[in-house]
Amino acid sequence: MAEGSGEKKHEATEYRRQRAREEGNVAKSTDLTSAVLLLVGVILLDSTGPTLGDALRQLVEDGIGSRVDLHSDSRTEVLQLTRYVLQSGLALLPLMGGMLLTSLIVHFAQVGPLWLPDKLNFDISHINPLKGFQRLLSLSNTTRLGFGLVKISLVAGILIGGVWGRWDAILALGTAELSVVGKFVWTTMIELCRNVAIALVVLSVVDYAFQRWKYEQDLRMTDEDLREEMKMTQGDPHTKSRRRKVQRELAQQRLSVDVPKADVVVTNPTELAIALQYDPKTMKAPIVLAKGADLVAAKIRKIALENGIPIVERKPLAQALFKQVDVGKPIPLSEYAAVAEVLKYVYQVKGKSVNELTETLQKQTRKAG
Repeated sequence: MAEGSGEKKHEATEYRRQRAREEGNVAKSTDLTSAVLLLVGVILLDSTGPTLGDALRQLVEDGIGSRVDLHSDSRTEVLQLTRYVLQSGLALLPLMGGMLLTSLIVHFAQVGPLWLPDKLNFDISHINPLKGFQRLLSLSNTTRLGFGLVKISLVAGILIGGVWGRWDAILALGTAELSVVGKFVWTTMIELCRNVAIALVVLSVVDYAFQRWKYEQDLRMTDEDLREEMKMTQGDPHTKSRRRKVQRELAQQRLSVDVPKADVVVTNPTELAIALQYDPKTMKAPIVLAKGADLVAAKIRKIALENGIPIVERKPLAQALFKQVDVGKPIPLSEYAAVAEVLKYVYQVKGKSVNELTETLQKQTRKAG
């Protein structure tokens, strides 16, 4: 395969898929919806046809056979018309309701929940004759034209074959009773329509698979597409690199200012480093001045050594403080005892009195408890 930047060799990202969906670009087949509607309509008509026919026949008989009242007012006529409309609607409800529900289910199964109010806006470009002519000559429409011709040929073949296979029965209808003719026409129509609908559903499934494949191919991305998307979603890589560099410099400057104020640095011993400060007279609890892992931890230890700050190895304490406490925040109550032990050791090394430290921490522990 070629390695040119114009080749779509990358799968579409989630961002690209979401953008396409927001623009109404989804994989769907209108033929599939039409074919399934036809099949369901035939099935519903076959099952509800007799009931629907009886209901409509009864309405016609009531309308024709009812006594005409020449002196009835308009209100009575409106009520009568309303009754006929409601009865007709109730008779058609199973058929029309089933068709509507089927349409919604098929559409939802193809594209899922999708609301695009912007597509309802008027766009003059949609009625541009030149663009319309270009769309007619596109590969997609040419393919659809060929697919349509195949469907027409298939439907015609099914209908002609169905009629040809019943030709003798059709000729014999000349001497049959009207009820027999009606039943034959009804069953023949239902059977032929069902066969056509099944064939169209099969073709539509193939069409949907093709539309899905084409949709995925159209969404594929070139190297340039990926770079542009990264700029849009994450910013220019050069700008990000400069921003990270500035952030690292600011963090190092902050370490150089904060770490010298610490009373002790607790380590893991090499992976983590936490600088602690505590003044019993002004602070309720020790606070974390700085913390870091790996290279930042090494920087904290280096500054501590340069400024004569004690470094104490306490692995569990270092891990707990690193996970639980943000920079500038006091330590949690659960770590008071461990921190007090470290500070007591540091005070002893420096020759300071530990009485005030112990009393203050014990007092804070009782208050928190």
